[in-house]
Amino acid sequence: MRIAIGGISHETSTFVKTPTTLKDFESGFGLFRGPQIIDRFTGTNICAGGFIDGARKYGFEIVPLLWTFAYPSGLIVREDYELLKAEFLQRLRDAEASSGPVDGVLLDLHGAMVIDGIDDGDGDFIAAVRDFVGPDRPVIVTMDLHGNHSQYRVDQADALVGFDTYPHIDMAERGREAADLMVAMLRAEIRPVMALRQLPLFWNVICQVTAEPPMDELIRRVHEMESRHGILSVTVATGFPWADVPDMGASVIVVADNDPTLARAAADELGDWIWEHRQRWFSAPVSVLEAIRRGEAGGKFPIVLADHADNTGGGSPGDSTEILRIFLELELQDAVILYIVDPEVVEQAHRAGVGQKLTAPVGGKSDPIQGPPVEMNAEVMALSDGDFTYDGPMYAGLTGNMGRSAWLRKDGVSVVVVTAHEQPLGPAFARTLGIECEQMKYIAVKSAAHFRASFGRFAGVMINVDAKAIQTHNFARLQYQKRRGGFLTENIK
Repeated sequence: MRIAIGGISHETSTFVKTPTTLKDFESGFGLFRGPQIIDRFTGTNICAGGFIDGARKYGFEIVPLLWTFAYPSGLIVREDYELLKAEFLQRLRDAEASSGPVDGVLLDLHGAMVIDGIDDGDGDFIAAVRDFVGPDRPVIVTMDLHGNHSQYRVDQADALVGFDTYPHIDMAERGREAADLMVAMLRAEIRPVMALRQLPLFWNVICQVTAEPPMDELIRRVHEMESRHGILSVTVATGFPWADVPDMGASVIVVADNDPTLARAAADELGDWIWEHRQRWFSAPVSVLEAIRRGEAGGKFPIVLADHADNTGGGSPGDSTEILRIFLELELQDAVILYIVDPEVVEQAHRAGVGQKLTAPVGGKSDPIQGPPVEMNAEVMALSDGDFTYDGPMYAGLTGNMGRSAWLRKDGVSVVVVTAHEQPLGPAFARTLGIECEQMKYIAVKSAAHFRASFGRFAGVMINVDAKAIQTHNFARLQYQKRRGGFLTENIK
């Protein structure tokens, strides 16, 4: 049994002006070819790691092709995507020419990839693989919780398996589930069929955290449904609202065993329940000042503020300045901002050196929506080339790189300026600079929810704030041109 693995993964914000290029795939989370995939992801909490676990469990041969992931940003340049897709298919062609046909393909994708000129990037890629392997060899795909799912990609794949957790701590588990389905298909034990139920619903990020109400109840329903006879897998996708594509929105996908009627009934049952409880997926925005007031009133520190409208993990530029400005105006002590993306200031800090004073306009350079730069007369506390090792459940076993970076401090306010567009999934990188987040009183993170998996271990309180930035959660402000009509209107503000 020979199973090919790989994928091209990206969460694309069409409202961000910066295009995503081949260089971003190479320098982001990385571009791995052939055996490099096995070397990189064996024993890691990522879907490809789960595929490898499945190979060990069942004894099938892995045929590693190409795996790449660029940090979220704007539209992918069409020519660069076509190059990656062509290389993936050529590697599959070469693998079959040298050792014979593969029996199936496991794909590690995202679900919200958009290419210039291709709204459904994931569907296009799945279809290309399907065209190559034909209708009889299985193609099974793992997807992020934040996919914008289309009927087209459902029609092209044998099964789509989405994450159950946010923060995403079950990626390897979903990879193992996909491997289970693949082997069962090849042994003729199951014949998966899928049903998709799309929901015209904006789902507030704070209401997606799967370990907390109300999302925990929905996930319990998902798992109960998966325990029913004939149901193989159930996926709830909350959607990615910053992609202006026709299929933007939440959805339910049910995979059943050779019973399309059962799949459709189950998808509609869960979809109806989500829609009936639609007001539970909305949370009113909280200002930065209000969040600080609430945290201080509770008296438990550190107060962690999630700057979710400038979440670099969702494609935002990462250089909005409202929180930095407020921290300085309030003259907070033991306060830190993780991170502001500002390569210009990073280079100034590296030229100045540790212990030197630096006067520079920090942040606010990518788009006027992000706010104006904040003039800082700060001390350079530490410098870094950006290397670190993830210390939380997300990406466990993997290393990362924030690019050239610097820790700046003005009075009691610190800010880590970085080069890479990656959210702070935990305090690991800050610690390499000498910042002990556990000892801080105020922490601002440019993240929406993933930070909770690590910061939640010591945070006094965690509050999502509606600071001014390009990826606003007031969805009425976004100028959609392509998304389908009929969206719920009372919970988009």
